[in-house]
Amino acid sequence: MRITILGCGTSMGVPQLGCRCAVCTSSDPRNHRTRPSVHIQHGETQILIDTPPELRLQLLRTGLDQHLDAVLITHTHADHIMGLDDLRGFTLYTGRTVPVYAEPSALDDLKRVFRYIFFPYPPGVSTPQIEFREINGVLQIGDLTIEPLRVFHGEMPILAFRIGAFAYVTDVSYIPPDTWERLHGLKLLILDALRREPHPTHFHFEKAVEVALQLKAERTLFTHLTHDLDYESTNAALPDGIELAYDGQVVELKTSSGVS
Repeated sequence: MRITILGCGTSMGVPQLGCRCAVCTSSDPRNHRTRPSVHIQHGETQILIDTPPELRLQLLRTGLDQHLDAVLITHTHADHIMGLDDLRGFTLYTGRTVPVYAEPSALDDLKRVFRYIFFPYPPGVSTPQIEFREINGVLQIGDLTIEPLRVFHGEMPILAFRIGAFAYVTDVSYIPPDTWERLHGLKLLILDALRREPHPTHFHFEKAVEVALQLKAERTLFTHLTHDLDYESTNAALPDGIELAYDGQVVELKTSSGVS
């Protein structure tokens, strides 16, 4: 299973508009963070988690722009969905509808925000060919068995996902006990670690380190990062097995018999 971190930045991205701090003006490309998303590939199956505003640029940069089996949506804040129209490129290239999976309340939001997609346009007008599908349990998409997990983003219930020995937990401030149990035994955990100071709807850096040490994944990558966190100096101070993610990073996990 190949996991590509398309973006690992916070909702405002890094560099942040108007900011001249050391991270925002850094020449280290690992400090340049677009909004959060990951691409997952196993065998012939390829999926995305979330569609951030820079999705088109992320996919072109990584060369992952010709095939897509499905999209999973964690929640409908702007930094996680506003690139949905970029799925048009896949449907034009393949002629296939892209399934977009989300919880019922999130599907309602998507249908409202992207209502124009379903207008009866005349021939020659391109729109994303999308089929919205409800998440109500474990999903089987091609070679991938995907387990949705409940977490909380402040008071907002949203989704994390476990796929085999990999889990993606972004925009989280509380992990319920049932989900906590499902986050053990991981080879790779991607986890929210917003900034240095505590935040009401995200794990801040210190809390994320505490959670990562308790869950004991073989490797933990922090995502949804602000300009508080310089890549090189922060990583140098982290415990073994925990590090900041960076845009374009690729992690390959060996699986002996699929990832179910």
